[in-house]
Amino acid sequence: MKKILILGVNGFIGHHLSKRILETTDWEVYGMDMQNDRLGELLNHPRMHFFEGDITINKEWIEYHIRKCDVILPLVAIATPSTYVQKPLRVFELDFEANLPFVRSAAKYGKHLIFPSTSEVYGMSPDAEFDPESSDLVYGPINKSRWIYACSKQLMDRVIWGYGMEGLNFTLFRPFNWIGAGLDSIHTPKEGSSRVLTQFLGHIVRGENIQLVDGGAQKRSFTYVDDGIDALVRIIANKDGVATGKIYNIGNPVNNYSIKELAGMMLELAAEYPEYRDTAKKVNLVEITAQGYYGTGYQDVQNRVPKIDNTKSELGWAPQYPMRDALVKIFDSYKDKLSDAEQLNN
Repeated sequence: MKKILILGVNGFIGHHLSKRILETTDWEVYGMDMQNDRLGELLNHPRMHFFEGDITINKEWIEYHIRKCDVILPLVAIATPSTYVQKPLRVFELDFEANLPFVRSAAKYGKHLIFPSTSEVYGMSPDAEFDPESSDLVYGPINKSRWIYACSKQLMDRVIWGYGMEGLNFTLFRPFNWIGAGLDSIHTPKEGSSRVLTQFLGHIVRGENIQLVDGGAQKRSFTYVDDGIDALVRIIANKDGVATGKIYNIGNPVNNYSIKELAGMMLELAAEYPEYRDTAKKVNLVEITAQGYYGTGYQDVQNRVPKIDNTKSELGWAPQYPMRDALVKIFDSYKDKLSDAEQLNN
């Protein structure tokens, strides 16, 4: 029976992963976060051990549980582009500095460290598919502070790889635009404060125009969260040590759509739901420059397609959810939680 430590257990990946572990395995989950609102009934599960805490404060609790557990997943990170641009030091301090002690403790105590890298590490690579083994990592100039997130994550990847050369049992995984219920709050009105799909859904709920940064031509490969979690559970199981020392892209190259196409698909789908239909009719697509939306420190990636050959062959995994099925599941999950959004129209 494995003991799994999840830091950031209330986050998007953390709460979905905990639910899957408790439903489908006999593993124990030890989780820390500053809130528990996404965990719901999981808090009452006999194999769920939740501690309300802050990774920058409750360091003794974390050290103890790294010693106690078999697998360590430090999932606490800032992952919103507006923050990369506006508060780059905060991104570095949390995503790199605050997580570094956990990497060192995992190495010290001989644990399996499963660390969330990011699809952003590939930056503006010209490759048609981003290959974890061979793609160059290409970033913009220093005055484009957007890249501090990718740079912090890349540095952590390299540090972890270095510890791996000295014996650390590690796996790096790179999520490619995972989407699903609980990604962000759809009622957050501030532009750029949440990920793109949640941002668009919030605009649809509130009957607001959707702003397409630079026309929305940039493409992303979207991955339904259940597919991502399926791969993660296989990494945790690490049958025959297959995932040790590996880097896995976890994404769905088939679901590669432009941001403008995403907005169109979401509006078409909203028209099929009585809960969304009326407000969706009020939504127009309007274009805005990246500088106008994010500020001068932003720079975008035009295409982001994962190469998943090793993820599929080594983990026996493949993504199952086409884009429409993923969007239907998300629309279904939010349709009974829309009343709180009305106040944002005042």
